[in-house]
Amino acid sequence: MADSYDVIIIGAGPGGYVTAIRAAQLGFKTAVVDREHLGGICLNWGCIPTKALLRSADIYHGMLHAESYGLSAGTPGFDLGKVVGRSRGVSNQLATGVGFLLKKNKVDVIWGEASITKLGEIAVKPATKSALGRPPIPAPKGALGPGSYTAKNIIVATGARPRVLPGLEPDGKLIWTYYEAMVPETMPKTLLVMGSGAIGVEFAYFYRTMGAEVTIVEVLPQILPVEDAEIAAHARKRFEKMGIKVITGAKVTGVEKGESSITATIDDGKGGLSKITADRLISAVGVVGNIDNLGLEKLGVKIERGIVATDGKGATNVPGIYAIGDIAGAPMLAHKAEHEGVICIETIKGLHTHALDRAMIPGCTYCNPQIASVGLTEAKAKEAGHELKIGRFNFIGNGKAIALGEPEGLVKTIFDAKTGQLLGAHMIGAEVTELIQGFVVAMNCETTEEELIHAVFPHPTLSETMHESVLDAYGRVVHM
Repeated sequence: MADSYDVIIIGAGPGGYVTAIRAAQLGFKTAVVDREHLGGICLNWGCIPTKALLRSADIYHGMLHAESYGLSAGTPGFDLGKVVGRSRGVSNQLATGVGFLLKKNKVDVIWGEASITKLGEIAVKPATKSALGRPPIPAPKGALGPGSYTAKNIIVATGARPRVLPGLEPDGKLIWTYYEAMVPETMPKTLLVMGSGAIGVEFAYFYRTMGAEVTIVEVLPQILPVEDAEIAAHARKRFEKMGIKVITGAKVTGVEKGESSITATIDDGKGGLSKITADRLISAVGVVGNIDNLGLEKLGVKIERGIVATDGKGATNVPGIYAIGDIAGAPMLAHKAEHEGVICIETIKGLHTHALDRAMIPGCTYCNPQIASVGLTEAKAKEAGHELKIGRFNFIGNGKAIALGEPEGLVKTIFDAKTGQLLGAHMIGAEVTELIQGFVVAMNCETTEEELIHAVFPHPTLSETMHESVLDAYGRVVHM
């Protein structure tokens, strides 16, 4: 007889395991199914290990510039194996922590590949391979195995995988996805990065800082395409200043593989073709949702452009089946998945909830300089018909930024001129991924410029740049 649950979540990534814990807190008998990693891509091959790599790059960058702080660091160097090893260790520690949290909350872990065979029932079979195409990963201690399981509510949280372009398929040796880029055995001397979203520019920064010659190729007119154009232009200048070559409005149309390098053909969009030879190519052209082999289409679950259609609270068009996280649409971010999962399970419980407001979800890029944003860009705000008041403040006017040796940065705030509503905030510079949450809270509280102007920001802090940007939008900036 099938084991029965109130809720089964397919996928133990950030959305899945957080939803499972909240479900258990609400009194549901809960299980989560995964074939590979507790914590999902984020903890194991995404958000967390990349931050560990970037931290090593930041410290190495500081060592290279120690003299500008009056310090002596000798001749800086690094052990790539230890850099990668530290990153993997951080991931393993956190994945183990997820297992502890699930056990603490009495959530069962089922190990294997799940598919929905009919409403309220899933079949779990042994995993044939991991997302890396490697042999299956052993089940965690205490996990349940393959079999048939039933649940009143099934939540699909299977995440996403790297997008693959025809003719440019990663091979794990010369053409990498973010998987291989996180565990290099040797440091490439030259690197071509295809795509300039957050993943692409973070790896470009890491490898450039560690000594590689890096070229970014982006098909759209600006790098960091989802960011405000002014912030993206600032980022491009900084990247080029550090020696990264940036080519926009162009695409890689083909790759010739050599024994230890690739030669890419670049179409500049104007009829011109050129060749770039590099030791490795990182394909960072986005991700696609893992909706295959789940049985969704057979049950009539509505799929739109590779995304499971939901009502904003996780419900699909088929009663009893829900979807959260990357497979439920952009932005494909861990914190969005977590929040979406909590909304979903609380709705199932019958609590009062609000549909996810995607405009309130911050985006962060953790290279140096860091980039962070929330809400509408200037272009999107104008498209929406708003009359705008825009404030800007450069880090060069901030005492803490100068003391840190980080005088290059910009905060840009966008307000509705008629109502004072904060429509968007866009930042580039030191620690802005930590600062952005101030604007997120302000937008969620429907704060206007008046409250922000009268708020007292501590001195000396980088957060004062936020205050000054608001002041600038209303002709009251002080330190610029």
